[in-house]
Amino acid sequence: MTALRSLLYVACFYLWTAVVAVGFTPVLFGPIRWTYWMFNFWGRGVIALLAICDIKVEIRGREHIPTGAGLVAPKHQCMLDVFAQFAVLPASSFVMKKELAWIPWFGWYGKKAGAIVIDREGQAKTMRQVIREGKALFAKGRQIVIFPEGTRQAPGAPPDYKPGIAALYRELDVPVHPVATNAGVHWPAHGFIRHPGTIVFEYLEPIPPGLKRAEFMRLLEERIESASNALMKL
Repeated sequence: MTALRSLLYVACFYLWTAVVAVGFTPVLFGPIRWTYWMFNFWGRGVIALLAICDIKVEIRGREHIPTGAGLVAPKHQCMLDVFAQFAVLPASSFVMKKELAWIPWFGWYGKKAGAIVIDREGQAKTMRQVIREGKALFAKGRQIVIFPEGTRQAPGAPPDYKPGIAALYRELDVPVHPVATNAGVHWPAHGFIRHPGTIVFEYLEPIPPGLKRAEFMRLLEERIESASNALMKL
């Protein structure tokens, strides 16, 4: 039954995505607020469809969700970690690898919303680009979503936090909003099976700007990992 429900969800997910992506093409030619509304509408649909798999999604810590400029740093266990941010944040932009920017509609909408399109091999040049474009986005009150571990990690895997977010934290001088989750328990990083239960995204107390690099990284990892581990016991 779980496999059958999961297959049905995957089919509905792709159908929903195609209908929204193609049907809302005109927003690409309108003001950016239309694109953010479309992302929010699509993300809410992705979450609502999880009822097919007997999965509920709970948002905690709403008082910590940024409404203005801020770096949002979620735990990354599956693709739902990305989709959920569209449904929750008012004006989110992502750091997106350049390969994704070529995908029709996905890349177009991403660039319209101010995604920072990077070359992962660019190293120092890429970091300068992210800082430059990030400052421009923050001046407009946007939220930039960056996954501190860079890629998806299985639930319970040893944390692997990259130094890039510390450089952004220092240069951009804005709060960092950690996000814990147990999403990977119910939506594995690979395969199509979706396991019943409750997925929680918990927005944690923001880390204020101005901390030393080592203290910032320690605090970021400690908050995200401790909260995520607690959620995985639900």
